Amino acid sequence: MNLTWTAIRGPRVGTYDGEVKILLPPSEGKTPANSGSPLNLPGLSAPDLNPQRKKVLSALQKVSKRKDALGQLGVGASLSADVERNISLDTIPCAPALQTYSGVLYEAMGAPDLVADAMADETLAQRLRNVHVFSALFGQVNGLDPIPAYRLAMKTDLGTLGKLSSWWKPVLAKSFTIDPAEVILDCRSSDYRAAWPGPHEQVVTLGAVKVNGTKRSVVSHWAKYYRGELVGRLLADERELPTSSADLLSRAEESYEVEFTPHAKSRPAALTIVLRD
Repeated sequence: MNLTWTAIRGPRVGTYDGEVKILLPPSEGKTPANSGSPLNLPGLSAPDLNPQRKKVLSALQKVSKRKDALGQLGVGASLSADVERNISLDTIPCAPALQTYSGVLYEAMGAPDLVADAMADETLAQRLRNVHVFSALFGQVNGLDPIPAYRLAMKTDLGTLGKLSSWWKPVLAKSFTIDPAEVILDCRSSDYRAAWPGPHEQVVTLGAVKVNGTKRSVVSHWAKYYRGELVGRLLADERELPTSSADLLSRAEESYEVEFTPHAKSRPAALTIVLRD
């Protein structure tokens, strides 16, 4: 399903609206739009990032034209069409970020349906603008920002720019500022957390563990699934979004067995979904 969506900027990044901000990783796989307008950087949220976005886009297009592009981008031959598409990212159709990103988390979240519903529901649309996907190409975009399907990982070294997580970190530190009262639900993987760690006293990471007797193990696939499922439930719920870590914990407990670890000086708080055999 592809929808035509014109970017409508919500509050500026850093404007506190009393609700949780949700941080997502991008998916490696993306769904190219069949129709829609081409990339319009001035129309994206966080327009202060556009000079940096242009630099990464230009570097990515140059690398993607090289004979060794697959190796430079760390992908196999099966993804050659994705890399070739990188060359035309400024001319191919775009779709809302939550429709472009695919994979386990976004499927569990019901992201395409949320985008479709938001076209007729401004309250939901504003919630999706409070979802921020951290991106190696764009730094970060909100859930309704129209973007093309690209292939680029945050751990990639783009030559003169270096490793992108390191390159974006000082940029995002200045751009992605938050209110001191705000709570951040962080569903990102480590590479994307490295680009913007956030203040430990405000960030709550979301994960999942599998418990079998006394044995506990991290389950990457299911962690993605349950992150997406909880986020989808929060966004689709008619109630207001949580406004504190206590609210987050309470809402998660409605659907899962969970554990909560408060923040410490060296780490953020952690909300963990417990899966028992």
